[in-house]
Amino acid sequence: MSVDVRIGMLHNPKELTLDLGDADRDKVRADIDGALAGATSVLWLTDKDGRSLGVPTGGIAYVELGSADAKRPMGFAPER
Repeated sequence: MSVDVRIGMLHNPKELTLDLGDADRDKVRADIDGALAGATSVLWLTDKDGRSLGVPTGGIAYVELGSADAKRPMGFAPER
């Protein structure tokens, strides 16, 4: 199963979205938890194409960790 990460940044209306491919979801979560706990000042993630993205942890508003295959609701209508 493919792992999808969405990161909301402070003072920025756009989210960062990465498809991490077949990454170990538990390891990704542990890396995110460590970065947000102050173990490092930059969270480094590598997407399925091998590109690395460094995110300064001080600017992170939220992180959503899920499956890239999961259904996401569109618009403002309640999910049915």
